[in-house]
Amino acid sequence: MTATKTITIGNVTIGGANAPVVLIAGPCVIEGEEFTLAVAHRLKEIAQAIPIPLIFKSSYDKANRTSISSARGPGLREGLRILQLVKDAVGIPVLSDVHAVAEVAPAAEVLDVIQIPAFLSRQTDLLVAAGQTGRPINVKKGQFLAPWDMAHVVEKITSTGNGQIILTERGSSFGYNNLVSDIKALPLMRQMGYPVVYDATHSVQLPGAAGKASGGNREFIPHLARAAVGAGVDGVFLEVHPDPDQALSDGANSLPLDDLALLLLQLTVIDRIVKEEGE
Repeated sequence: MTATKTITIGNVTIGGANAPVVLIAGPCVIEGEEFTLAVAHRLKEIAQAIPIPLIFKSSYDKANRTSISSARGPGLREGLRILQLVKDAVGIPVLSDVHAVAEVAPAAEVLDVIQIPAFLSRQTDLLVAAGQTGRPINVKKGQFLAPWDMAHVVEKITSTGNGQIILTERGSSFGYNNLVSDIKALPLMRQMGYPVVYDATHSVQLPGAAGKASGGNREFIPHLARAAVGAGVDGVFLEVHPDPDQALSDGANSLPLDDLALLLLQLTVIDRIVKEEGE
């Protein structure tokens, strides 16, 4: 198994030869202070019990919703305030996505990891601005990109002198309103030398398939997550929610929070087997 660059994010190490698989998880969008803190506390409890390293993820703005009427979140200022509370009160690193160059500097003051959304993964100015912050950058591979195309994304960020890069696979467009995951993409991207994460929840999304919203097949999340960890990824990205059917965003492809512990137990067992075989 190809060893990747080691990146330290707060108390979490991702990448390298034998670091344990990392969990990046949280609700798709910030749904208020009380809700977000409650989910973050519960995620920390679950992660510590497994154990598995945890980075909390939630978006302050979902700028690419299907409909103009879809919920987008609290916005940059309020969202960053809530994420700072998660860092301070729960004590875990936080990740959120940026959508414009103007957001990058204020986001970098709070976020431990800056995420570039899949639809913006080729935006040179955004990638360079994110790289210039010196923060770790997680880039979602565009649904329209081949795995080897991510080498150009890496080059744009490293041109700033920042080599703290994580690459995330989230499925590829397959006809209309459908995505498919090519597991070969995971080792192919790891050959670039950077940690690779598999987004098992967006990979089961059905973009725009519910008319004014995206649909999803959440029942396939465990299957794809187990396959990705078996392929040797450095982390797994999961959007989780206490009641996905009531989620403000991406509920159809979110994992119920009550189902998380069992899946993580399975993933950590698979991860240990893969890493032991690679020694």
